[in-house]
Amino acid sequence: MKLVTYLRDEADQLAILVNGLLYNTQDLHPDLPNNMQMFLLMWEEVIDIARHVDEQLKSGQHVGSAMGIPYDSVQVLAPVPFPTSCRDGYAFRQHVAAARRNRKVDMIPEFDQYPIFYFTNHNAIQGPGKVYCMPDHFDKLDFELEAAVVICKPGRNITAAEADEYIGGYMIMNDLSARTLQMEEMKLNLGPAKGKDFSTVIGPMLVTPDELEAFKAPPKPGHTGNNYHLKMTCRVNGVQVSEGNMGDMDWTFAEIIERCAYGVNLLPGDIIGSGTVGTGCFLELNGTGKLQDPNYQEQWLQPGDVVEMEIEGLGMLQSTMEKEESDFSLLKLKKV
Repeated sequence: MKLVTYLRDEADQLAILVNGLLYNTQDLHPDLPNNMQMFLLMWEEVIDIARHVDEQLKSGQHVGSAMGIPYDSVQVLAPVPFPTSCRDGYAFRQHVAAARRNRKVDMIPEFDQYPIFYFTNHNAIQGPGKVYCMPDHFDKLDFELEAAVVICKPGRNITAAEADEYIGGYMIMNDLSARTLQMEEMKLNLGPAKGKDFSTVIGPMLVTPDELEAFKAPPKPGHTGNNYHLKMTCRVNGVQVSEGNMGDMDWTFAEIIERCAYGVNLLPGDIIGSGTVGTGCFLELNGTGKLQDPNYQEQWLQPGDVVEMEIEGLGMLQSTMEKEESDFSLLKLKKV
């Protein structure tokens, strides 16, 4: 099932996407909520109903009073527009190893011992479209190609063996990063924070695990949880800059959830990102390029740039970088 949230009468509307058409959930069945927040809160009560009407729609049946609305005719929002929290993991060894190699430091052995994550600003979650950035954000503005999941039922001390049952679905995540702000604050061993909190883009849809069964792959040896062989790419202004695969995650989402839930309540609506795939950001690409050629010209996102991320089975997420009408700079406030 593919779940989309779009703007309808100035409110968020939940719909099921089938063959390019959106069907409003409450028009499909009276017990289905009309927004993602309630859908996640009522997940165990409504998911079987939703799956049944999804199967009916896919078989060409007319269901309830729902009329199909062309996907391209609406303003698509983040599939989970009001998440309860947002954590981001560090699951791809290739990315971590390359970034450390480019800085001429050894691979950190702790990466292979346990998964980690950080909290980012869940109130800055947004869907496809324009991303408004301040001048300091454009000082080494970077994309980060990731996948993400949303938690669909409450849990605490969840083990990796059972954690996949708490995943409502998968989506693309662009963990945008203002690298100069990020590097400044992390010199003080705190963060990332300000370099990340202006926007995290997710979407364009939430895809339930049953849709991905054909892509299932075993996890890496010694790891636990579902894994999916899904090609990941990123284009900037139509030029492909990144390619990876979700199947290359060393730490599974199940293992990341296990760590997130240790002594903590996870809630429906919590978003958890995978971390950046190998080659999945300019920071890594620039570092690799300069390591191979000292004259390599760094690339960073500029005003007007269009970022298109695709993950097989999860759709395409498009963002356009827009400049705020302000010249205010935090970086210029630094004390000498």
